[in-house]
Amino acid sequence: MRCGKMAAPPPPPPARAVGTWGGVRRRCQRLLYWVPVLFISSILCWSYYAYVTQLCLLTITNIGEKVVCLVAYHIFFMLFVWSYWKTIFTLPMNPSKEFHLSYSDKESLEREPRGESQQEVLRRAAKDLPIYTRTMSGAIRYCDRCHLVKPDRCHHCSVCDKCILKMDHHCPWVNNCVGFSNYKFFLLFLAYSLLYCLFIAATDLQYFIKFWTNGLPDTQAKFHIMFLFFAAAMFSVSLSSLFGYHCWLVSKNKSTLEVFRAPIFRHRTDKNGFSLGFSKNLRQVFGDEKKYWLLPVFSSLGDGCSFPTCLVNQDPEQASTPGCLNSTSKNENHLFPAKPLRDSQSHLLTDTPSWSENSAKAEKGKVGMSNPALTMENET
Repeated sequence: MRCGKMAAPPPPPPARAVGTWGGVRRRCQRLLYWVPVLFISSILCWSYYAYVTQLCLLTITNIGEKVVCLVAYHIFFMLFVWSYWKTIFTLPMNPSKEFHLSYSDKESLEREPRGESQQEVLRRAAKDLPIYTRTMSGAIRYCDRCHLVKPDRCHHCSVCDKCILKMDHHCPWVNNCVGFSNYKFFLLFLAYSLLYCLFIAATDLQYFIKFWTNGLPDTQAKFHIMFLFFAAAMFSVSLSSLFGYHCWLVSKNKSTLEVFRAPIFRHRTDKNGFSLGFSKNLRQVFGDEKKYWLLPVFSSLGDGCSFPTCLVNQDPEQASTPGCLNSTSKNENHLFPAKPLRDSQSHLLTDTPSWSENSAKAEKGKVGMSNPALTMENET
């Protein structure tokens, strides 16, 4: 009786084939992310046809009303499309190079066990950075995927796989992260889309009623005009609530993520830690020049890496930032890195009662001191 040889197991697929499959899957995912944007764009194109052609050109008989409706409609349409385009195609800003760990620091973190050695690496990397927030355990906010010390209000987006400055949320309707670079555009997109829907619903209402009560002949325009009113009214309700919510966020200087998880500072959690008052909160998003407020052009203050905070004045151990006044001791521990805020951000604090020239001089003398309280915690 013959003994046959056992068949060898099939060889594993080559690494190149696995990499190719992974690339195809990522491309398919990217295409699927554009489906909500294509849906909104298709509705917008149909609404243009329904309003301009079916309502204004074929249904409205009064020339004056027709001209007014067409001019006003195209103004709202242009502002809507412009702000929507800017929200979609403005790239989210990532932390600057100063927040990234050097190659030697990365090697040290990987080589050393968790402990004082890693803390020393992070102290050295973060000693001159304008960082005020911590993790829930009081550790420095560090991203082990991007290998950087997170600036205040910066978070890692799992969809973009990047750390986004002042991240608010990842919006599928724009296929983009809403953050520091495009938050103003997103607000204007909500505002102009709401005005666009309200204008359509208001001017379409009388013709909707006439078609509903058979006051106008049953033509092809009937379907478009009636469905146009329903769509505009429905979107107006949802957009008004969303726009109102984000107006409240701006007035409190919060992001959507900060509402669900309040920022944690050195000594305590404070949900209003970045609020400077309604006027300054508004200027931080829209800028100082009011002529740009209603246009989708970038005018926000700062660089997205540092933000003034009202809590700096309330920390008795912190005396190295523009908001601080008193320093109780020359040997006092410096709990927050002493890097001055950018000019466009720091001037928001110039009219606060606690700001004086003496504090500015004291701040200059403390630049570069390390933070002995920092610890490391990986988070994404």
